[in-house]
Amino acid sequence: MDTSHGPVVVGTDGSPRATAAVMWAAGEAVLRDRPLHILHATGLESRSGRNLSPETAQLVLDSGRALLDEAAASATARYPDLAVSTSLGKGKPADTLTEQSGSEGLTVVGCRGRGGFHALLLGSVGLRVATHAHGPVVVVRGSEQPSTGVVLVGIRNETDLATVRFAADEARLRKATLRLLTAWSLLGAVGEMVPGLDDATSVGDREAATEQNVADTIREEYPDLTVTVDLVKASSASGALVDASAHADLLVAGARRHQRSSGRLAHVTHAVLHHAHCPVAVSHHA
Repeated sequence: MDTSHGPVVVGTDGSPRATAAVMWAAGEAVLRDRPLHILHATGLESRSGRNLSPETAQLVLDSGRALLDEAAASATARYPDLAVSTSLGKGKPADTLTEQSGSEGLTVVGCRGRGGFHALLLGSVGLRVATHAHGPVVVVRGSEQPSTGVVLVGIRNETDLATVRFAADEARLRKATLRLLTAWSLLGAVGEMVPGLDDATSVGDREAATEQNVADTIREEYPDLTVTVDLVKASSASGALVDASAHADLLVAGARRHQRSSGRLAHVTHAVLHHAHCPVAVSHHA
């Protein structure tokens, strides 16, 4: 997926975490040499918004414009040469961001806005955008830290190759190392074991071979990129990725859907969106 031609789009509601997302998005726009577009959705077209008096609705609009002006000023203060635009919408925040997301750009959200009661969890807006956006989405998690020079991606098998390619593009953009991580357990491999072979040996060897095949493909396609592989025996793939995210600048996860519902992300992606220690990019691909 080529995301180098579209803008970096970020939503804000003025909360501290949304403000952090705006500044992260601004840095990402500079890195990509793309413009930054900041959105704020008032919700005036929702059922509750339509019940407001004209005077109150106007106050909401004025407040939203002031919020956008402040966000744009903060972004240009740090990055004076950055092209910044803003827009004020009347729809719901998640719907507005999803509509504005494009396959050739990047959409950025904070991990929780004003409505949240638990700062560690992803809010409903971020989760909905990450699930339904038309292109890649980054959920800005964790506090601002010195760069580790690592982009992390979790893989399960060769079907994740498109996600790994997206992660490779992100690593190359950042001049970072790409770290491939596969977490496996005997319990997770029940029903897939090779009869007549030692369970731990056969499962571990199979996972190692799969990961190496993916790594070899990426090294061939990205000869200038440093690629490392890690095979981790763990009870939880999501737990292993969350732990590893403490030592990464970006964690990339595929937008694989839950088998029982096309409207829900699979549990590993869902878990890292809630608990990772660094920003999480969800790659939407065909």
